[in-house]
Amino acid sequence: MSKGTLFTIAVTPKIPPRLARLEDLANDLWYSWDRATRSLFSRLDPSLWGAVGHNPKAFLKRVDETLLLKAAEDQVFLANYNSIVSAYDYYHSETLWNGIDASLNPSDKIAYFCFEFGFHESFPIYSGGLGILAGDHCKAASDLRLPLIGIGLLYRQGYFFQTIDNQGNQQVIYADSDFSDLPVAPVLREDGSEVRIKVELLQRPVAIKVWRAKIGHVSLYLLDTDLPENSPGDRDITHQLYGGDRVMRIEQEIVLGVGGIRALREMGIEPTIWHINEGHAAFMMLERIRGHVQQGLDFPAALEAVAASTVFTTHTAVPAGHDHFSDDMMNAYFEPFYRDLKITREDFLALGRVPGSDDFNMTDLAIRASRYQNGVSKIHGNVSARICKDVWPQIEPEENPMSYITNGVHVPTFLAQEWADLFDRYLGYEWRNNMCDTEYWSRIDTIPDHLFWSVRQTLKSQMFYGIRARLTTQNARNHGSEAHLDRLLRFTDPINPNILTLGFGRRFATYKRATLLFEDLDWLRRIMLDQEHPVMIVFAGKAHPADVPGQDLIRRVSEIARMPEFEGQILLVEDYDLRLARRLVAGVDVWINSPVYPLEASGTSGMKAGINGTINLSVLDGWWGEGYDGKNGWAIKPGPENMDAVRRDKEESKDFYETLQDHVVPLYYNRDKLGYSSGWVKMAKNSMKSLLPRYNATRMITEYTMKFYLPAKKQGALYAADDFSNARKIAAWKAFVREAWPGVTIRRLDKPFSQISFGEAVDFRVAVRLNGLHPEDVVVELLICRRLKKTTLCSFKHVRFQFRGIEEESAEHLFELDHTPDLCGKLDYYIRVYPYHALLTHPFEMGMMVWL
Repeated sequence: MSKGTLFTIAVTPKIPPRLARLEDLANDLWYSWDRATRSLFSRLDPSLWGAVGHNPKAFLKRVDETLLLKAAEDQVFLANYNSIVSAYDYYHSETLWNGIDASLNPSDKIAYFCFEFGFHESFPIYSGGLGILAGDHCKAASDLRLPLIGIGLLYRQGYFFQTIDNQGNQQVIYADSDFSDLPVAPVLREDGSEVRIKVELLQRPVAIKVWRAKIGHVSLYLLDTDLPENSPGDRDITHQLYGGDRVMRIEQEIVLGVGGIRALREMGIEPTIWHINEGHAAFMMLERIRGHVQQGLDFPAALEAVAASTVFTTHTAVPAGHDHFSDDMMNAYFEPFYRDLKITREDFLALGRVPGSDDFNMTDLAIRASRYQNGVSKIHGNVSARICKDVWPQIEPEENPMSYITNGVHVPTFLAQEWADLFDRYLGYEWRNNMCDTEYWSRIDTIPDHLFWSVRQTLKSQMFYGIRARLTTQNARNHGSEAHLDRLLRFTDPINPNILTLGFGRRFATYKRATLLFEDLDWLRRIMLDQEHPVMIVFAGKAHPADVPGQDLIRRVSEIARMPEFEGQILLVEDYDLRLARRLVAGVDVWINSPVYPLEASGTSGMKAGINGTINLSVLDGWWGEGYDGKNGWAIKPGPENMDAVRRDKEESKDFYETLQDHVVPLYYNRDKLGYSSGWVKMAKNSMKSLLPRYNATRMITEYTMKFYLPAKKQGALYAADDFSNARKIAAWKAFVREAWPGVTIRRLDKPFSQISFGEAVDFRVAVRLNGLHPEDVVVELLICRRLKKTTLCSFKHVRFQFRGIEEESAEHLFELDHTPDLCGKLDYYIRVYPYHALLTHPFEMGMMVWL
């Protein structure tokens, strides 16, 4: 007999009036960095808390009402609840920017566009580093009361859940989110109706709903196409993060960029500063330009008006990693824009192209329509300047506008509570307000070594408990025996966590070289299997479902971990997410990172480890290239970029083995009568006190504000003043210069001196053919520097020539400089000419320069 129809009914508990504020706490992602709030929910029903993935909103829909009624009468619970609500209200009571410059005020808005945002494992609209960085950006902005709003997409399926079978094969599991379980709510108009906007995709209208998530003081607006009025294909546009083909990708990016601007307009939000985090959102610039053109500006002036207030951050160190689309695809989706912008197809496509390329590149578009560009570490800034150099073809990469701001991590999210409690005791409660004060953080040395070590061991024990739970689940699902599980868990002893433990947690991509430590297994055996000084390595991470080589790396780690001699000492833990990441970075003794230089744009996992007293052992790439000081960890010096890959891996793995063998293992096990290594504690303290004040998100946000946001506000206002008269002026001037520049030449009139005496002046004279330009349209400049082994353009002193008249016969403009060098020895110098206008945001933004 067949079963009848299965019906479902949801029974929602009533929250007692005394606990009414639980709903406020559940609907504000403030809980993602306030552990006390998460603990409050967990105490009500620990099993249910785990079952709902630590999601407060989902928890409140499912918790037994009798537990809520009991808690409402529990004086201990109520005291804890009232304390948390008081802290929540106090945090939200101040709404003004409390930073270091009053010129940014609440009427300003910083619109921050990103393809993914990672706040907490309960809100799965992120995949990895880019999303976590965006989440930390929003959290730090909230802490500083910065008037920032986020714009992203609300995915039914965020990044996948991962299982790993007993052969090391990654299994991908997607699960649709129920939006009623997420801390989001539809944005409503004054009449109570939902905010809806439309975008056109291949001449068909697609409806978009706007949701709002609250992150403390910051609002995040998320766009959703999963609406009944859309076709099944269009409903799928925002279904899955990083899913689908190129068509899906361009449609997602149009929804984010074009739809994001239209949503802000519909809500009446008028940002004064615009920031796109990676090139996915670059289409927003086109929609903003179109808005200006529709109001009467011509395209060049509209472009200048938009670019003046726009910041673009790139996170990709691999040229192929920048999104690009074919001309045919761009033509299909954007032909209406040509007419609206009143430009030709060729002019439109040129916005995303450099000479020699065949596709429309989103990074090129982002650069051309912004005036503030940055990489995310010093090394990455230099790499990005080289990758993007063709946008400024006559400018040397080290001088082009590409700058850098090194990433930072949100300390309240990733600093273990045990450390926060210890800081309160020894540093004082004010440590939270001295996040960037390096001198203040030297107080870490006042923490007694035995207490410091005790916290480290406590966090390691907690990590071991978590790892054991995950490995037990993995083993049961893969039908492993109890004996096999015992071998896997033999070293993860929470009661006696005294084995040196290394951690590797990040995306499995080939350039990250998760298997570099397996280059010489015999050497690795000698290091790890010493009975007196054993070593354990914990691996965790996901490979993109389309990244077959990345999945091969997971299989290789699994293969080595299954070797009888390595069982229990090389562990592969599945389903790396934010919760596991917090455990690993705080719990392992050493955080290892082995990227191919210079492909690690920044990396933030090592920062999270360092602020928790974990010591980094990493290739000098990304942030570690500037964070390593010789006393706060260990560094692997990368080989030259042009070195053969096989030889490079061999040399760098040898460096890893030698460092582990000669430095890491001996230092860890050099224990005194108290049972720990004082040398190890000293280095761990150095790690914490040197990295926490430099690599926190407060420093990062403050740097963005001072270096980009405030200048972008000022420049945007300058260009918009008097009906955009300055935008029109600079656009016309640039057109004038572009027309004339191919005919600009420079020649020297004076005779070069090979030797002079100190204090003697040199009279430099040059003739410049300006081809119709005026003397005030250019700078003629001397660059001079003492010759050194590693002289760079940034080392040169800049001295301007003065215009002296016009040579009648040749019609050349004469420029002179009477200069007395203030250095002795061999001096190198250059002479050059480049366009100049007082309204330029960056002196070399036009990418034009002529050298003598």
